[in-house]
Amino acid sequence: MSTIPLSTRQVAQVSSEGPPVPWYIWFGALAVTSANIGGAWDVSWHRSIGRDSFWTPAHLAIQACGVMAAIICGYLMLVNTFGRSQGQKEQKEQRAASVNVLGFRAPLGAFIAAWGGIAMITSAPFDNWWHSAYGLDVKIVSPPHTLLILGIRAVSVGVLFLILAAMNRAMADNSPSGDRTYKKLQRLFLYVGGLIVTGQMFFLIEYTWDVQLHSVIAYIAMGIALPLVFAILSQASRYKWAATSTAAVYMLFAIAEILILPLFPAQPKLGPVFNPVTHLVPAKFPILIIAPALALDLLWQKTSTWKPWKIALASGFLFIAVVTIVEWPFANFLLSKASENRFFGTIYFDYNSRPEGFDRLRHFFHPDHGAILYFGLLRAAIYASISAWIGLSFGRWMRSVQR
Repeated sequence: MSTIPLSTRQVAQVSSEGPPVPWYIWFGALAVTSANIGGAWDVSWHRSIGRDSFWTPAHLAIQACGVMAAIICGYLMLVNTFGRSQGQKEQKEQRAASVNVLGFRAPLGAFIAAWGGIAMITSAPFDNWWHSAYGLDVKIVSPPHTLLILGIRAVSVGVLFLILAAMNRAMADNSPSGDRTYKKLQRLFLYVGGLIVTGQMFFLIEYTWDVQLHSVIAYIAMGIALPLVFAILSQASRYKWAATSTAAVYMLFAIAEILILPLFPAQPKLGPVFNPVTHLVPAKFPILIIAPALALDLLWQKTSTWKPWKIALASGFLFIAVVTIVEWPFANFLLSKASENRFFGTIYFDYNSRPEGFDRLRHFFHPDHGAILYFGLLRAAIYASISAWIGLSFGRWMRSVQR
């Protein structure tokens, strides 16, 4: 008799916790994590060792994202299109949570991630051909790299849509268990969103190098790329600190890279070597985007009744104002002797970094002044406003996604 109440309590406890997060969502988050780690590792590999082979651990970590995306998308398409092992209720639920594309049924996120996985796999032979035809390069924004990064972005967005659809369905449940599941998915959504912010900043590396932070181009690039993502994540997640949380993921990821990568030995395999390297070289210290992200979160909490165009205009100008006020003097610090330590990472340089280079001399690269600076920042604010308007509009639409 004593076992019956115990079993009842166990069942009640399980039901109160809500349904578990599907395995393919966790697998998708792992795929995006692998791509971000592999991307950071690959840039460090090129800066420390050079491009010695496609089959480096960093490249394999990146391509693992595409493989995992293929597993997820293949599973979801097969189960939703041909699955017959489920009960009638499960089949109806799955069909209601999927869309039809070319005769295949799956959640919308699966089709987006599938395109990304194909783009990633295609970029590998394209990159090898590019290097064979044009020689080795140290550019992030080359055609094969751009295709690869777009593929990673598509996988990330696809996983984000898978989480979002499950999150919105849990919200529509209107039960305590549904609310608990919603909170789990919301945290996972913000984590993957933070990795997408990290990916955005990765794509901007060549424009936001520390020696370029007194140039307008750095702020124009951030104004175009970041308000869009922050607005989308804030509106879709319904979390009032979404921009701050996702910016914090980026900051922690970049700082962890600075602290961990130099622990591993490495030496150049390509010449010329102007700076002897004995360990992996990490990325530069992250841009302090957490400050404008916090400002945007506070603004959006106070302006929910404003017209969308007013919110977007205020968001763009606020973003550029805060990031400039914070990052401009911080850039002076990064090029000073005070930042020469393992935490800020300004003691690390590429193996091909020349002694007379701007980074080694700690000089800003063609800094902007006067009218060029002010009109450039005005352009950046306008671009940021447009970026915020698109993000706010798209993010509101994403709230309705349930499949």
